[in-house]
Amino acid sequence: MSESSDGAKDPSAGTLYPGESPRVYRALFNIFPPYLFGGVRVRHIADDWTSVRVTYTVRPWNRNNPNRAAFGGTLYSMTDPFFGIMAYGQLGRDYRVWNTVGNIEFIAPGRGTVTAIMELSREQVDAIRDATRDGGKSITDHAAEIRDMQGNLVARASQKLYARRLRR
Repeated sequence: MSESSDGAKDPSAGTLYPGESPRVYRALFNIFPPYLFGGVRVRHIADDWTSVRVTYTVRPWNRNNPNRAAFGGTLYSMTDPFFGIMAYGQLGRDYRVWNTVGNIEFIAPGRGTVTAIMELSREQVDAIRDATRDGGKSITDHAAEIRDMQGNLVARASQKLYARRLRR
């Protein structure tokens, strides 16, 4: 739990809804049909919602056949929801969070298994809290690299994350 500006514990911070934990989210993502059938797997969501690791194994049935490489849309989907999920997991249900802009730069063909690691630090979330404390909005930039098993850069994905505290 985090503290409010007066030092009191904020009971909604770091919690979503009953039963929703990083483990539950990971399990749900892994049975989500586009991920399940596309070869995307959420391997880890940190207990404190500060990091996520996602892999995509390129196989004959889930690749761009003319290039024998990863689909670009699948590469972007590896990163799409996770900065928002991490922010929401840390901020709690008193906030609305979503992506306003998404972008991906393709560097090299993705083959084999590719991995994206996304991180959203407590300090970044504290800055979002500060910006939204008086009813304002926060728009922050976030980026992730997608790398192959040899560590080669395959793509860079970036997002603008919008957050606003709900009025209750």
